[in-house]
Amino acid sequence: MNTPGTIDRPLTHDPKKQAPMKPFTSEPEGSAIPDFTTAGANESRQNRTRQMQLIPEALARAHMHDQLRAAESERRAVRLATARRMQRRAERASLRARRALAQAVMQ
Repeated sequence: MNTPGTIDRPLTHDPKKQAPMKPFTSEPEGSAIPDFTTAGANESRQNRTRQMQLIPEALARAHMHDQLRAAESERRAVRLATARRMQRRAERASLRARRALAQAVMQ
């Protein structure tokens, strides 16, 4: 049964020019799935794709931020250790100077 105008041989291949499908009369009203547009689906798919493409950049940015924070923390720790070492050195020098002064006064 290949007559023109059937599913096998439509009059036109352009979906916009084809006749809309009508529900069977034997089907109860409202039993069929309502028509929906795919514009929202395509839009969300585009947004998801764009967001997914930006995920590596965001991860790299977060990783660099963590590395910078760790490097700054390490620099602070090194400065603190250096300052403590210098303070101990200065205290020892001060004690040596006091002893030398005390010995000079005693003689």
